[in-house]
Amino acid sequence: MLSDLIATIWKSMPKTWRRLSMRFSNARFTVTSGAVVVDQEGRVLLLKHRFRPGSGWGIPGGFITAGEQPEEAVKRELREEVGLELKSIRVCSVRTLSKTRQVEILFLCRPQGDARPRSAEVTRADWFSIDGLPKELSPDQESLLRSALTDGAKLLD
Repeated sequence: MLSDLIATIWKSMPKTWRRLSMRFSNARFTVTSGAVVVDQEGRVLLLKHRFRPGSGWGIPGGFITAGEQPEEAVKRELREEVGLELKSIRVCSVRTLSKTRQVEILFLCRPQGDARPRSAEVTRADWFSIDGLPKELSPDQESLLRSALTDGAKLLD
């Protein structure tokens, strides 16, 4: 009975008020889009970023802007950072990082063209075999790569 009353009140509120109340009562997250780019030899692309914590090595990607679709964001990021076009793009993982209040969408893709740093934030772009990853790569990034290559390899076929 009380829930019916609350629902009736909610439905009668102006749409703007309902949206505002949802914004104030729900957690806010940033959303990122990343790419596990695998070449024909089975190597993965890693970028060394100036602003990334630790060694700087990691999976390419970046923030999704308002109104942008995740797949378009990851394409834009790779194009801007290393001039690389992507093909065979498939979602391979989605996770929420509570500490940074971030939702991360990871794609498994194939490259089209060459990867060369084109942004001031990227100092290097290199291809690595899964057994030859940089020693300084974070355990989290390594785990994501291994999982994507193990579980998601079928997605690229």
